[in-house]
Amino acid sequence: MFSFCAPVSQTFTQQPMTPTSLLDKPLHVLAVPAFNDNYLWLLHDGHHAAVVDPGDAGPILAALERLGLRLTAILLTHHHADHIGGVPRLLETWPVPVFGPARDGIALVTRPLAEGDTVEVPGLALTLTVLDVPGHTKGHIAYVRAGAAPMLFCGDTLFAGGCGRLFEGTPQQMAASLDKLAALPADTQVFCAHEYTLSNLRFATAVEPENAALRARVDVETAKRQRGEPTVPSTIALERATNPFLRYREAAIARTLVQAGKIARDAAPLAVFAALREWKNTF
Repeated sequence: MFSFCAPVSQTFTQQPMTPTSLLDKPLHVLAVPAFNDNYLWLLHDGHHAAVVDPGDAGPILAALERLGLRLTAILLTHHHADHIGGVPRLLETWPVPVFGPARDGIALVTRPLAEGDTVEVPGLALTLTVLDVPGHTKGHIAYVRAGAAPMLFCGDTLFAGGCGRLFEGTPQQMAASLDKLAALPADTQVFCAHEYTLSNLRFATAVEPENAALRARVDVETAKRQRGEPTVPSTIALERATNPFLRYREAAIARTLVQAGKIARDAAPLAVFAALREWKNTF
């Protein structure tokens, strides 16, 4: 169920999977806009809340006050300032544990995490598992909620219709990270950290113009933005069908790159991926 809670934010509600000691409270995921195009994700049950990638404390503190919530945890995916910049100010008011990547050099992390670790989010009926997804940064991680209402908080690794730039990692690392995310259940909701969708889909259309699912998605997402709605979360199924960075093994995408002079006709899939990412950098 989707419902607006304010002109600048949207709540996505998930019913609990099984009875818990937290009185079966449904989990709400609130999109809190920040800067020009960031989404800070506030997960709450009406009483307690955790925040993912709070690059700016102000909007989070305002949301906590408006909804009467108590912050119980901070979850970080990588070290860039627009994802961690609000942490010091939040900790001044809410001295909570800070979960984050063990290999991304974030000094404020008190619970370092790596592939296979499990997070029992304090105060919430929420268990997350950790995936290492390097590429955008060397130590980038993602958080996955499994079960009947699966969710993925992937920072700047996988975007709706695209993927993050390779600031520290290699094309091989990013391709492997995206393949790992693409293997999640099809109905997994993808909570990425930026509203880049329409620009990503313009690139995707240039790369794979005959993709009917992609053309349909452009119409749907354009209408959302015209209504002032977020285009995220998407789903793993939708990304598999329309995101060129998950579809780099498709012959149609390779043909486009060959025709554009980006790769040789016999290029390996990894070379296709690297050429896609390089083209997107200047598209």
